[in-house]
Amino acid sequence: MVSGERVTTAAGGFNPTFQRHVAAYRLCAPLLPGPPGRVLDLGCGAGHSFAELAPRESVGVDLDADALHGQPRETVAADMRALPFVDGSFGSVLAVQSIEHVGNPERVVAEARRVLEPGGTAVWVTPNRLTFGRPDEIIDPYHWVEYDAAQLSALLSQAFTAVELLGIAGSPRYAEFDRREKARMERVLRLDPLGLRRRLPRRVMQRAYDIALTVTRRRTTAAGAGITPEDFSLVRDDLDGVLDLVAVCQA
Repeated sequence: MVSGERVTTAAGGFNPTFQRHVAAYRLCAPLLPGPPGRVLDLGCGAGHSFAELAPRESVGVDLDADALHGQPRETVAADMRALPFVDGSFGSVLAVQSIEHVGNPERVVAEARRVLEPGGTAVWVTPNRLTFGRPDEIIDPYHWVEYDAAQLSALLSQAFTAVELLGIAGSPRYAEFDRREKARMERVLRLDPLGLRRRLPRRVMQRAYDIALTVTRRRTTAAGAGITPEDFSLVRDDLDGVLDLVAVCQA
């Protein structure tokens, strides 16, 4: 069974999510300082996109040691809220789709700031609360918190003196795919008009979410199969409407 906690495969109906993840690494790589400084790939999961950071040396960190197994680079199994590195260990930090998975993200931000060299850069990518799922409800049970641009900026400004907000937008082709996915999600949520899902234990919701993903994304659709990293672009305007928020922070 596939877990909704991490992006691990481009097979079947998972391709659009996988390519969106690849695009985040590709679009954010130019925002990071060049080599020789090392990049801390924070909450890296299976690490399928770290090659986009080359020729920089990157170190992958994830809580799940199994997710790190077999990656052809240095990896460390650790909690993002308590990193096992000395101060100023990295020239840059990149966290793609990971900070939303932590219940107390301010500790993650503080740790990222601590391990950055003076003058280093930290880049954060996270789903835009206003366009991911429902703006007023966290649908993904693996997400503890979701942000709009103002909320993300406020969080990061606690540790960084300079925070620039950008966004990742999708092509018309991806927008049509996303519209269909949201319509399907709404059909499923209408089966629970009383919102009983909100009262279920998180573990139960995660299990149900994994089953639903495994079943619904088993099929390959023409619309989903055609999505590539080129369907995504970095933008500076209309951040309320972007798919993902990108925050560039200077230490």
